[in-house]
Amino acid sequence: MIKFLYSIGMTDAMITSSVITIVLSAVAIAGGRALKKNGDVKSSGGKLQTALEIAVEKLYNFFEGIMGEYACRKYFPLVATIFIYILCCNYSGLLPMAGHFPGLKPPTSSINFPMGIAVVVFFATQIIGIREAHGIRFFKHLFQPVAFIFPIMFAEQFVRPLSLTLRLYGNVYGEEAVISSFFDMVPLLLPIPMQVLSILMGAVQALVFSLLTAIYIGEAVEAGEHLRKDSHH
Repeated sequence: MIKFLYSIGMTDAMITSSVITIVLSAVAIAGGRALKKNGDVKSSGGKLQTALEIAVEKLYNFFEGIMGEYACRKYFPLVATIFIYILCCNYSGLLPMAGHFPGLKPPTSSINFPMGIAVVVFFATQIIGIREAHGIRFFKHLFQPVAFIFPIMFAEQFVRPLSLTLRLYGNVYGEEAVISSFFDMVPLLLPIPMQVLSILMGAVQALVFSLLTAIYIGEAVEAGEHLRKDSHH
């Protein structure tokens, strides 16, 4: 199977990413199978569904404080999905033989994956802004509060995905390199605290990426609402 996947151009990181996507989809389906079509929850939801509901509620409350109630209610699924996906990608590097076993490599240790997610965030932010402003008037916010700052505001929009990419990739790649070096020098005891640190750093990097995504989306929603209201006056 691995040889076949290699033959069609898939890399170890792509294989791991595909497996993570399948597993997350299966967990989501299994955890939500007790949901009725009208959104009510059956009393026999089970422990998995309960655990997922608690986790989602905690995430929602956190991002609501960042994005605001309106933006979070509409766009929380996107932000939460990014957080969970990156978290699982980061933690895949903690599996035994990660990076040395065929088909097993943390996707976020390859610059293509952070870049891909950052590009999704960039276009999602612009689309959300246009949607909330009811048109391309959304881009008027690049000329506010004064028109001559347009070049700076315009450049900032393209710096954001680059910053997201390099921040996540650099930290994950550097962490993997440090752990590998320490493991080569002291293979018995030292890697244990480094692995514990990796658990913390993996969560922090996922949180930072999704937090910045929430901020960007919140700003786009706010700018879109402001321009839409101005057009009605």
